[in-house]
Amino acid sequence: MPDEVRRPRHVAIIADGNRRWARERGLPVLAGHVQGIEAIRPIVRRARDHGIGTLSVYTFSTENWTRPDDEVSGLFGLIDGAVRQYTDELIEEGVRVRVIGRLHEAPADVQRSIRAAQDRTAGGDRLTLNICFNYSGRAEIVDAARAMLAGHADPNEITEPHFAEHLYTAGQPDVDLLIRTGGDQRTSNFLLWQAAYAELVFCAKYWPDFEVGDFDAALAEFERRERRFGS
Repeated sequence: MPDEVRRPRHVAIIADGNRRWARERGLPVLAGHVQGIEAIRPIVRRARDHGIGTLSVYTFSTENWTRPDDEVSGLFGLIDGAVRQYTDELIEEGVRVRVIGRLHEAPADVQRSIRAAQDRTAGGDRLTLNICFNYSGRAEIVDAARAMLAGHADPNEITEPHFAEHLYTAGQPDVDLLIRTGGDQRTSNFLLWQAAYAELVFCAKYWPDFEVGDFDAALAEFERRERRFGS
């Protein structure tokens, strides 16, 4: 079917606006992050139902460490709790969880929870959910270069496909559609290599208000566009 051909294989989301959502309602910043985590669940289901193979969600960037300590620690607690709470649901829905980023820099209990979720959901074959955690596109490229140097790669034999094999997303398709909520129109150091030819869709809504209908609208916009890849 034509509409199936136009479906993106990999959708990436910059889930922005949690803090502004909370502040405009006179709520603690952490309340925005709570709602932001809840907003992910219906989008994961919708992506799976649309037959999208990979969904990447930006949850915590390396730059977020500069935020107030109580916000950072609270966010880690929320992520830890969400992973523990929803792993069984993800298994039932055939979702495989992968963490994309420098997990080793997170608190030990968060590392354990996330690794357990990765192990338990490894058999999921309907959708791969990349949780981009302590992630930076530039850091990913640096880590890939370090891995190649550690493997004594011959500079004359380095190609783009060879380099891609050392990225966090090795074996996954490049991003076809990148959605950003919150009104800003930039990629903010997210999947820089993988999104080189992604279609960009910006949504003014804050992430906690982003709904299935908004996701469907982004997919419809993707389907309307002609992708030429420089040709």
